[in-house]
Amino acid sequence: MIKIYDKYIFMQVLMATLVAIILFTVIWIAPEMLLNTIKRTIEGVYTPQVAVMVLICELPKILGKAFPVGLLLGTLFTFDKLSKDFELTIFRAAGMSFARIIAPVVVLSVIVTYLCFITYDKLIPYSCNKLNEIKKVNPVSQFVYIKKDVDKHPLAGIIVSRYNRDSMENIIVLDFADKVYSDLHPLTNIHVAETGYIRNHKWTLNDVTSYAISADGIFEEISKIPSFDILKDEEADNAKLLMDYSTKRDREIDNADLRKYIKLLKSENLDEEYRLNANKYYQRFIHPLVCILLALMGSILGFSRPRERSLIGFVIAIGCVFIYYITLPFFDLLAEKGVLPPLIAASFSPVLFAFATYKFYQSKELSTSATPFTSMIKTLFNKVMRHSN
Repeated sequence: MIKIYDKYIFMQVLMATLVAIILFTVIWIAPEMLLNTIKRTIEGVYTPQVAVMVLICELPKILGKAFPVGLLLGTLFTFDKLSKDFELTIFRAAGMSFARIIAPVVVLSVIVTYLCFITYDKLIPYSCNKLNEIKKVNPVSQFVYIKKDVDKHPLAGIIVSRYNRDSMENIIVLDFADKVYSDLHPLTNIHVAETGYIRNHKWTLNDVTSYAISADGIFEEISKIPSFDILKDEEADNAKLLMDYSTKRDREIDNADLRKYIKLLKSENLDEEYRLNANKYYQRFIHPLVCILLALMGSILGFSRPRERSLIGFVIAIGCVFIYYITLPFFDLLAEKGVLPPLIAASFSPVLFAFATYKFYQSKELSTSATPFTSMIKTLFNKVMRHSN
């Protein structure tokens, strides 16, 4: 049953969290992002409307970190204030357990966790792609693909020097021979084309120069081919997906496409890319749960004696958040290099955070029924209630 206390605590923490999120966003966006946008607007690179859209598209990336940090600071500020005003002492003296006191905070943290998950799954990928459209960013890069048979034996190597969306330039196709030596994989043909395109589930080369090679590695014949297809159907689609996502960062891909990309990387035996992206995928589900841990940590650190300095709790909280985010790239590297499995690497920091939260809980002795001070308040409270009756 929702009581007046639940509404009171929920609204207090909610308002403090919103203020903390706004402050975090302003501090993050002001120093560099805002100044660069203003500079480009003055130089005429952006119109005022485009500048506003750029800032709006940058917000989801900030909110992904602002949600958990804001929730931590909001709960810490609220419970510290309640402690200083003796309200928490009265709540505990009235018989409320720690779990009952923070129940509204847990409900709010679950809501924020869901918002954080949606932000990483939908808002950030959409905003990143929209930002690329606004800035007219068209990734141009190299790509290498090994065509294999059903037994995973290489049939051909495709080297694309430049590509942009569906067009390719300076393509080289190396046809491998069936016979393989211990130190050499001989070639049977080399196909060179200046242009090519990807369309209708096909990779097609134009104006191809083909070099036939003998078993001794000598050019036997040079011929011209108007066009021919090097990849078709599912293989062409998979190669296109690999080529497109090779220039994208994980935050530009939503969960469904990232999962599909990971499966493709595993099937192609691209181990490092598979482990790194699998780690990022698991983080999408595990790291939003940190919002709940931060809410609990803020509540625990906010429990203090009336004359205890609150600065200590804020320093500990900010230090924990700093350590948490600064170690994420380290665990990404461990996952990429295969030192830790992706799931373990993605879970390691939140597990350490949960352990730290439990230790703070023990240090505050919140599991005890009452301190001498709260026992005295409880006695006075009972006397007042009997007198009023």
